[in-house]
Amino acid sequence: MIRLSITISVIFLFSCRKDSGIISDLPILETTQNGEAYAPNLQTGYNYEDVLFPDHFLNDNVLDPISTENAVTNEGATLGRVLFYDKNLSINNTISCASCHHQSLGFSDSLPFSIGFEGGLTSRNSMAISNVDYNHGFFWDVRASTIEQQSLMPIQHPVEMGMTLAKLQYKLKQISYYPQLFLNAFGSTEITTQKISLAFGQFLRSIRSYRSKYDVGVEIGFSNFTAQELLGYQIYSGEPSRCSNCHTTQNFGGLENRNNGIDGIYSDLGLAGITNNDYDIGKFKSVSLRNIELTAPYMHDSRFQTLEEVLEFYSSQINAHANLDDLLSTNFTTGGPPIDLNFTKSEQKAIIAFLKTLTDFEFITDPMYSNPFPE
Repeated sequence: MIRLSITISVIFLFSCRKDSGIISDLPILETTQNGEAYAPNLQTGYNYEDVLFPDHFLNDNVLDPISTENAVTNEGATLGRVLFYDKNLSINNTISCASCHHQSLGFSDSLPFSIGFEGGLTSRNSMAISNVDYNHGFFWDVRASTIEQQSLMPIQHPVEMGMTLAKLQYKLKQISYYPQLFLNAFGSTEITTQKISLAFGQFLRSIRSYRSKYDVGVEIGFSNFTAQELLGYQIYSGEPSRCSNCHTTQNFGGLENRNNGIDGIYSDLGLAGITNNDYDIGKFKSVSLRNIELTAPYMHDSRFQTLEEVLEFYSSQINAHANLDDLLSTNFTTGGPPIDLNFTKSEQKAIIAFLKTLTDFEFITDPMYSNPFPE
């Protein structure tokens, strides 16, 4: 009996070691560099369920929210907020989702390419996060169709966070503050990949930007705009500029994938890298321009550092390509001759002045979206 007991113990020990990729290689971040306990401060409850868009959003006939059964709850979004900021979600406790999506920058990254858990760089610029209900597809190449699907991909990426879903589930089960958070959100302490993605979806869906100078202006006939801002809005919205043809709706983009002539030959194929369709070469997501003042550098490859450079490109540097979007060709046909919009310097300044009215300063400082962990 003693021998049998020892044998069973040895088998059990080795079965745990055999799973060392999940267990023994997963250190947990328990204290900060200052020796403070690494745990979220959630003493103040926030109302994520009732973050409501103003009427000009809701009355936009084109701006239909993506249908979802994952409705935002206060408890689910709270869990999602903790997950979003928790460095324990990376394999070596160095990177959280927020490491590449900073609230002060409209949940984007100021670096051309974000830094992963071992110091490697991502292949594209980190996209800003807001109003995800009104985005059709996620990532520059829209390879994720839902925010729930998208949220798990960076965690598993070999450069970004380096985890597997099995490791993620196991690790979260070892962390003291998660059982109660999952219980609050889902009525059970059980931690599953599906629940993780649902919680992410609820928090990310609650991140809504709608309190900019522009949003105030809509309600009062833009009487709060300067003459330059008003001129910029007129140019932006007018036919010669074609800006509003791609960055549409009250969300100013997020609906289409287009080839904007950024290159004549594409090393990054964009959507075609997912579909393997030559017709999709060079097509990337037309991002929302909300908070664009904060989200430099610009384009998927971060080639432009300023809005001035972006407008110079659209003014005279659009490249010919077989897939060039019809809205950027002189004859409104796909692959047609590139248009030169020829913005004057004063027109560029006016457009930029208008784009800055899309900055939502309350959004980037709202504590309900902030980091709950000690720095």
